[in-house]
Amino acid sequence: MTSREKTITWHDVDEALAAMPTLTGLEYLRKMASGELPAAPIAAHMEMDLIDVQHGLVTFTCQPDDSHYNPIGMVHGGLVCTVLDSALGCATHSTLPAGMGYTSIEIKVNYLRPVTSDSGPLRCTGRVVKPGRRVAFAEAEVVDAAGKVVATASGSLLVFPLNAGAPPVGD
Repeated sequence: MTSREKTITWHDVDEALAAMPTLTGLEYLRKMASGELPAAPIAAHMEMDLIDVQHGLVTFTCQPDDSHYNPIGMVHGGLVCTVLDSALGCATHSTLPAGMGYTSIEIKVNYLRPVTSDSGPLRCTGRVVKPGRRVAFAEAEVVDAAGKVVATASGSLLVFPLNAGAPPVGD
């Protein structure tokens, strides 16, 4: 067996989390995309970068490699789902005022084509379909380097005041 190794490096999130309550979602994400604030640690694991942020619209890129493979030699659907979920959430976040946060309530993913390390870079665009004060709805799609749609998603996201920085917990 040939073994391979990958090193993942990420930045401490404390600076970004401290800034979040003072910035609108749009301001926060633009600072993250520009490198003024550190990206979420999951971005390093998934080889994804937030490259464009508009009000209600975000774009990520993702470079899959064979460390993302499942047992049958394809990129695991979890990587694609993670990028889609990030796009849904960040698109929603870009519409929120300072002091508000979000969390996914549900996500529905349609996988349309297989993804391999040769498929990338992937490009994922998320857009808000219906913003809301309590629940927002968003859609996203992932296209491969050839411009073919490989997956789509729709989701709903709970919107809540940050207060202590955590979403409300059920009973």
